Amino acid sequence: MYDFLIKVKMGMNFILASLCTIFLVFMTLLVLWQVFSRYVLGAPSAFTEELVRYCLIWTGFIGAAYAFSARAHMQLTIVRDQFSEENRKRINAVVDTIILVFALIFMVIGGTRLAFAAQMEYSALLGISRALVYSMAPIAGVLIIVAQIINLYEDITGRELTLAAREEMRAQLKSKQAAEEK
Repeated sequence: MYDFLIKVKMGMNFILASLCTIFLVFMTLLVLWQVFSRYVLGAPSAFTEELVRYCLIWTGFIGAAYAFSARAHMQLTIVRDQFSEENRKRINAVVDTIILVFALIFMVIGGTRLAFAAQMEYSALLGISRALVYSMAPIAGVLIIVAQIINLYEDITGRELTLAAREEMRAQLKSKQAAEEK
């Protein structure tokens, strides 16, 4: 179970970070093209503004899922830090559960309803369904739920799910086995 969750977390973090990078590079190129076509060619490209807006929405949701998975989201720790280590673990578990419930109710269920409601609405310039744009909310919600399940596992077991932690655990196990053989 431990190795499986490490693979899921590392794989998800790699894919989400890569997607954010790709979208950011793509948006940068689109904005540069918009500026070039407007000021150098004298004919601004019409589709770039709308496409950048949609990419920004997707990047925001993908970045949020990555932040929760990497535990890099903004948090106020001033209250939590006043408690003992054991109580901090409990507080982290409660907060992770609240985030999971929020992602389920508002992002997955609410986002799915929003995407279905927008199926017949089309963007003015690109002509794509707004459901395609809004579908990122439930997708990110599912990714955040997976991240929060892994975070809850870390909170409850006290075991960090990183490759370094796994290697450290394996090294300790090998040294323990070597000590038992002597």
